[in-house]
Amino acid sequence: MRVTCKINGVERTADDVWEGESLLYVLRERLGLPGSKNACEQGECGSCTVYLDGLAVCACLVAAGQAAGRDVVTVEGLSEGDDLDPVQSAFLRAGAVQCGFCTPGLIVSVHDLLARTPEPSDPEIREALAGNLCRCTGYEKIMDAVRLAAAEAGERR
Repeated sequence: MRVTCKINGVERTADDVWEGESLLYVLRERLGLPGSKNACEQGECGSCTVYLDGLAVCACLVAAGQAAGRDVVTVEGLSEGDDLDPVQSAFLRAGAVQCGFCTPGLIVSVHDLLARTPEPSDPEIREALAGNLCRCTGYEKIMDAVRLAAAEAGERR
């Protein structure tokens, strides 16, 4: 099967896609976008979070064929050239990146949270990130990064 969709603003096509293949596999292995990570393959860890038509989803749970004709944004698509998205920048400056495996999914989830809730409380941050697992940071630096990104976004408004 052939799957064509817009990924990070560019129409892309993957050929010979098996009907049971996940969007995550197509992104990483067929289209060379390794940002979304393959960890649990069950939608439990959040490492593969991407936007599908503006909705944050676990790419491992989306059949590639379901993305046909739709708009996908990965962690790579949040930045503009060499300019990091404010959430990406906040993660770096707050020291929220350790091994980096969970980071792409966390960044997409935080980006989504701040788009919906520009000034989230700590309980709202925890709720939004409940589907993202991290084994390295202990989450406090991640919370700091979210607070930093929200504060800086508030200054730009």
